[in-house]
Amino acid sequence: MAGHRFYKQGGVIKGMMEGMVVSFHPLFRADRNLICAGRDPGPNELAAIRNASAVVLPQGCSQQLYQMARENCLHVFPNYDARFQYPGKTGQVRLFRETNTPHPETEIFRNTSDFRTLYPDDAYPAFPIVFKFDWGGEGDTVFLLQTPSDLKDLLQHADRCEASGQHGFLLQKYIFSGNRSLRVAVIGERTFSYWRTHAVEDRFHASISKGAKVDLTSDPVLKQKAEELVADFCRRTLINLAGLDVIIAEEDSRKPPLLLEINYFFGRVGLGGSEAYYRVLRKEMRRWLKCVGG
Repeated sequence: MAGHRFYKQGGVIKGMMEGMVVSFHPLFRADRNLICAGRDPGPNELAAIRNASAVVLPQGCSQQLYQMARENCLHVFPNYDARFQYPGKTGQVRLFRETNTPHPETEIFRNTSDFRTLYPDDAYPAFPIVFKFDWGGEGDTVFLLQTPSDLKDLLQHADRCEASGQHGFLLQKYIFSGNRSLRVAVIGERTFSYWRTHAVEDRFHASISKGAKVDLTSDPVLKQKAEELVADFCRRTLINLAGLDVIIAEEDSRKPPLLLEINYFFGRVGLGGSEAYYRVLRKEMRRWLKCVGG
């Protein structure tokens, strides 16, 4: 790829190289444009990828499409290696552990049987504690538990989920953060961060979908520490498109920020809305193409 250049013509990225740039992203036009939404990729997609010098994928690409691109083209954006190698919330915790990334103390359970083996005879961890199912987003499968009765109810719900094929959950130490968390959005080489804060003191969830407000300016020193944590993590994992959630203990801001979750689908309110997000994304895609093209 060294020595090749890219140029923009009529809104289309043209590859001045042997081969071509293939885009599967509906809002990013390249030499060849394909849509693979709602179906598995087939021979036509494979042939295009094999003939490509670079491939641009949609944010919601399937694992099949991503693997096809990674196995048959040297340059693929975004880098979703971590997303598919460490799936779900339990996978993310394993990734945090393997990279020695600070995160809340966590116990991972494949199923309720694992929990009952570790905590037999009505033994329980210390409360309050956070219970997270392995799936879901926007806080819909995350619960703050105050009592053994709360945990018993969720374990029964987990039993029902396992009967339908969904399994896996984790228990995480509760970090009191003053009803707020920091979202750090990584888009290519750019980073955007903002607090999500609840005015209601007893409100646990700090997601915008649950009523939290965006705060762009508070505590810049703490924001910088969180951004440095995320930047180091993304350098080591090659993540270049995600919204990462960071929490900081309110009782002692000298403690290091902790990484909570990686969101490969993330809201755009704090980024100025969808149009602003796509402007940045397209610019970063073009920057990436120039970088890999030399």
